[in-house]
Amino acid sequence: MKYLLTGQETERLKFRLLKSEDFDSWVHLFKADNVAEYLDLDPKLTELELCQIWFDKAFHRYENDLGGMNVLIDKKTNRLVGQCGLLVQTIENRERLEIGYSILPEFWKNGFAIEAAKKCKNYAFENNFANSLISMIHIDNLSSEKVALRNGMTFEKKIKSFNIFRIDKENWNR
Repeated sequence: MKYLLTGQETERLKFRLLKSEDFDSWVHLFKADNVAEYLDLDPKLTELELCQIWFDKAFHRYENDLGGMNVLIDKKTNRLVGQCGLLVQTIENRERLEIGYSILPEFWKNGFAIEAAKKCKNYAFENNFANSLISMIHIDNLSSEKVALRNGMTFEKKIKSFNIFRIDKENWNR
């Protein structure tokens, strides 16, 4: 499980693997407006169905060494606040390493996404996982776009309803 940040920490967060017991906490993400669209999931599905798809994808990634989302635990409260991680993505027939992040709605606008995304960026570059990293963000998800920009990424291109943001290792510490 090469790309996982299991056991890593930031000032406020601990990273760990997703567990099936996290389902009841994570289902709350899918109650927020537009989240299914932002995550390229079918908005007609129920919150439980969406969460199950999320969990199935996460465990598939873990089992097939495709990176994955790490659960983010607030060190102060020991509560699950979100997920963030390095994901192997195939985009236009090319394998790329993505920094993905999702924060539960009750914890939005607390800086958890940027804190975790920066940790993922640094971890990937420090371990020479890739020469560039991307974040793939739905064109209407302006909050996630701001996180990518604050993480030093710049707009690369649009693919369907997603903007691709990228940072190259050579620009990492500038």
